[in-house]
Amino acid sequence: MAEAGIPSNQLKKNSLGVAAVTFMVVSAAAPLTGAAGGIPLSMLLGNGIGIPGTFLIVTAILLMFAAGYVAMSRHVKNAGAFYAFAAQGLGGHIGGAAALIAMLSYNAMQIGLMGLFGYAAAGTFAQFGLDLPWYYWSYAAIAVIAVLGYRQVDLSAKVLMVLVFFEFAIVLLLDVVILGKGGANGLNLAPFMPENIFSGTWSIGILYSFAGFIGFEATTIYSEEARDPHVTVPRATFLSVLAIGIFYSITSWLMVMGIGNEQLMPTLGGMDPTMFLFQLGSTYLGDTMSMIMGILFVTSVFAALLAFHNAIARYIFVTGREGILPAAVGFTHAQHLSPHIGSVIQTVLALIFVTVFVVNGLDPVLNLFSWLSQLGTLGVLGLMSLTSFAVIAFFAKDAMGENALSTKILPVVSGVIMAVLFVKIFMDFGALTGAEGHLSWMLPSLVIVAGVVGILLAAKLKASDPAKFADLGKTKV
Repeated sequence: MAEAGIPSNQLKKNSLGVAAVTFMVVSAAAPLTGAAGGIPLSMLLGNGIGIPGTFLIVTAILLMFAAGYVAMSRHVKNAGAFYAFAAQGLGGHIGGAAALIAMLSYNAMQIGLMGLFGYAAAGTFAQFGLDLPWYYWSYAAIAVIAVLGYRQVDLSAKVLMVLVFFEFAIVLLLDVVILGKGGANGLNLAPFMPENIFSGTWSIGILYSFAGFIGFEATTIYSEEARDPHVTVPRATFLSVLAIGIFYSITSWLMVMGIGNEQLMPTLGGMDPTMFLFQLGSTYLGDTMSMIMGILFVTSVFAALLAFHNAIARYIFVTGREGILPAAVGFTHAQHLSPHIGSVIQTVLALIFVTVFVVNGLDPVLNLFSWLSQLGTLGVLGLMSLTSFAVIAFFAKDAMGENALSTKILPVVSGVIMAVLFVKIFMDFGALTGAEGHLSWMLPSLVIVAGVVGILLAAKLKASDPAKFADLGKTKV
């Protein structure tokens, strides 16, 4: 630990075990939020009862990505994650691009979720007589997260472990009851059949399913704070993908079974799809448990907000420490060893952008959440594709004991798939998010702009400090 009053440029080491890292990243994927919001929408707009099988396909794709990601994590231990991998595999300029795209993407996800949180909290607590505008709840969340993000990471981990445990528990309880009662018309495996997976607009189903996993890749962000990182990070990565994938596949299947194959689409088309899970909760668990589920939905979004905040703070810290951003942001707190300056910057950005949406009277879900969360998804897809190719380049000359399947074959497959998905979302951004006019191309173009800015900042560093540029992304453990 640094001496009192003297800031450090190191994070708090040996703070997080496998369980803590796994909960930190699974909370960003927000299982209950995905089950209540993402799954019904993917069914309605995508491929209907084929979503459970779609989740299995997406899980397989992400396991392929994780193979290369984990292989590289054993040799590059740096809180910069995507940035560090890109810099070590593809060079400092691409590393700079990845750093700025990551900051844009995670900020977009976090600030977008502020809209969903405010909307959900306002609706939930209005039932108890606390009827306040959505943005009151969003501002309250910003304040609480500011305190947690500023302090030691293990405090955030403890909060997230409790919240994620309860959100998993309530959905798993619903799953067990639906399974025990045999659903509405008996159980069947039709949702896993190819003819249903590739029905309707299956590409939208794939994209929404993929968005449900966003956050799992943050395991390497905590590599400098993990206990025994060469073991902790790989285990947490695979555990996160499998936990999220199996959870979503089984839950979405039982949601279909709970209403019946033939009744699913008419039901979703005749209601607010985000209320579908709670309707199932009332039917199978009773109104009281459904109300509790609503409260846990709010805490689920809060958990995701905190997880993304922590990720952003670490990206800002690392890029300052390594010279891409001003050195002033690359220090940790003297007592907490937290990336406190990055935390404060993210808090200020959240305040500014939420206020912009409030002042302009924009909708917290249709505008703030939809626009920014899809922008974040787009950026992360691009980063995953970039990282897959960085893995191939990193091991090209020396496999360092890793096998060809993990360092060449699977990264090529996952990298190409991610690149295709990136182009698909970029081209269809307006249709997917409801952004109209110039916004339909200006918003996704921010990812390209961020990448260009990152390259320019890296080039500036190379000109002023070639030695520091050469060290971009190197292991810091």
